[in-house]
Amino acid sequence: MRFVFSGRFYFLAVLSLVPLSLSWNFPFLRWVALAYNILLITAAVADHFLSRKRIEDVSAEREFPVRFAIGDANEVRLLLENTGTRDILIKIKDEYPPDLELLDPREAEFELPAKRRAEFLYRLRPTRRGRYEFGRIAVRFLSTLGLVWSQAEIGKTEAIKVYPNMRRAREIELKALGNQSFIAVQRRSTRRGEGREFESMRDYVRGDELRHISWTATARRSKLTTRQYQIERDQTVMIAIDAGRMMTGRIEGETKFDTAIHATLALMSACARAGDNAGIVVFGRRVRKYLPPKRGVEHMDAVLEALHDMEPELIEPSYARAFQFIASNLKKRAFVVILTDVVDKDSSRELINSLRLLRPRHLPLVATIGDRDLNAMVSAKPEEIREVFLQSAAEEIIHQRESALRLVESLGGLALDVTTQTLGPRLLESYLRVKERGMI
Repeated sequence: MRFVFSGRFYFLAVLSLVPLSLSWNFPFLRWVALAYNILLITAAVADHFLSRKRIEDVSAEREFPVRFAIGDANEVRLLLENTGTRDILIKIKDEYPPDLELLDPREAEFELPAKRRAEFLYRLRPTRRGRYEFGRIAVRFLSTLGLVWSQAEIGKTEAIKVYPNMRRAREIELKALGNQSFIAVQRRSTRRGEGREFESMRDYVRGDELRHISWTATARRSKLTTRQYQIERDQTVMIAIDAGRMMTGRIEGETKFDTAIHATLALMSACARAGDNAGIVVFGRRVRKYLPPKRGVEHMDAVLEALHDMEPELIEPSYARAFQFIASNLKKRAFVVILTDVVDKDSSRELINSLRLLRPRHLPLVATIGDRDLNAMVSAKPEEIREVFLQSAAEEIIHQRESALRLVESLGGLALDVTTQTLGPRLLESYLRVKERGMI
């Protein structure tokens, strides 16, 4: 029997104490009190069985106005309907996934009128991506005589998916580039087969390619002058995300892998604005997910779907397999962005050796996502011998990372050493710089 006694039942039960208090002088009143309590309990049980069919008149369903995104407050709407002919006093309690953070009470008590609907709202905040399941809705309703609250479950179990936060990705893009994110869109695109179209002359800036220098204009102006071309559209960007051991590290409650995902979405959004095609490769010991370069709303939805339940593994990644896969599937020259972290000589050596699979056809950019605490640890003054050893280890890691990135640049690639806070902005700035200089 699934019910609990109501306040009315306990009030009536307390009344049995009156004859008991007089039973010292009138012993037969003890039997009266006992019979009264037996009759009361029997009435409560009968009330439950006679009333439990009333819950069949109540239906419930959940609605989710928008899909769940990590870190956002997401609304859950419960819709209840009473198709019966009598009003029902009801209590509800939704069985939400315990891994989601509850922001509002999930319980409510109200009267559900006959032939009417009622609505109840509460909010949840997901802290991790993935798939989660809601249980059935637990309800209690007051019986006909009001002696018990009968318990039942209504509705159905439902699964929801928690996706990466696209709003956060767009904020990264706007914060990093501001109005610059629209430069590539505002410029005219060139048609395939016509090459780059000359746009204007400007002063030479360190880092410009020598082949773009106009020597006639330089002689005329007595100043190094560079030809500036329109940014070519419909280029290819491939983003390779390391899902290995080093990407499981958490900084401020978020893994480096999650940070890389949101930076990836921001870069893909910028690529779409610039008219470029972007794809993703997620790799560990093997390639776990691949979406070829495209653009458009459907492509972005496919990326969100592919990444919503992807998690890093405690294994060493195979850069060789990943880069070989990219080289085999991308015949057109592409800007290949590798989001990873390297802290030892072995992983650095494999990364450098594997980059030769991408050069010279593609332009690789290696972004190592460092731990901000390492730099803080090195800059702080040690106060005890333990901190001296920790600083020494941190300096060694930083030195190895810097050496690896210098080797990347010596192979003709680009390199970034960033923290989780600066990954998104630095990545987008590098992409725009590569576009403006016509490096792909």
